[in-house]
Parts: sequence; C-alpha cells; structure tokens
Amino acid sequence: MSSAPRVFDLPVRVYFQDTDAGGVVYHASYVNFLERSRTEWLREHGHSNAGLMKELGVVFVVRKLELNYLRPALLDDLLTVSTQIKDMGRSRITLLQTVRRGDESLVDAEIHLVCVSVDGFRPVSVPQALRQQWKD
Repeated sequence: MSSAPRVFDLPVRVYFQDTDAGGVVYHASYVNFLERSRTEWLREHGHSNAGLMKELGVVFVVRKLELNYLRPALLDDLLTVSTQIKDMGRSRITLLQTVRRGDESLVDAEIHLVCVSVDGFRPVSVPQALRQQWKD
C-alpha cells in the first residue's frame, strides 16, 4: 500500500433524531455516521454494497469496532466523517475513521471488516479488483 492512504470525507449534519433530550449526540449514533461514511467511501470507488453482493457475491461485515469518544457533538453541528484504509489482509480490511467538528476530533474509530461470501457468510479473499483499486 502507498505510504499516505487516501482519506475520504463525508459531511454529516446532526439531526434531532441523533441526540438525547439535551441535544448531545447519543453514543450509538456515531456508529450510524461511521457506516454512512464507509458506504459513501465505497461509492466513491465506484461500488455499492448491493452491487458487490450481486456482481461479486461478497459483502463486507463488521467484525470489530473500537471507538474512542473524545468530545461530544451537538444538535445542528456539521461534522466531517473520514474513512481511510489502515491495513488489508487476505479477507480483512482495517479502516481508520474519525468524526470531526472543524479541526476538533470528536471520535476516533478503528473498524475491522471481513469480506464474506453472500451464500454462507464464510470469509473469502477480498476480490482482486477491489484490492488493486484500494491499493492505488
């Protein structure tokens, strides 16, 4: 992999549904923000989850989430959710994700995904086309 992995940024506005009664983002809402960024990162590379399932017979599933909550986001904040590849194994991809408000980091996350077959959900190799595309 290159020494400086590309970073994908997704703007996300905090809505009322994302917060508790005090207007602070509920901790589980960050998981949704991170998922949106991973999905749009995939689209940025010309793929969709449905397309991977239909065309390549694979899907990426979350095996492990590690989130570090640093500061709270608030109702109406405009956040940036970043996604980049940290490492890629045969069937595993490790992503680094960050939720920021301006230059302030709010949440740091490390996400371990596993590539599995649609029929049986057993680990399979990351398709070579994806591997090559993400390597560049």
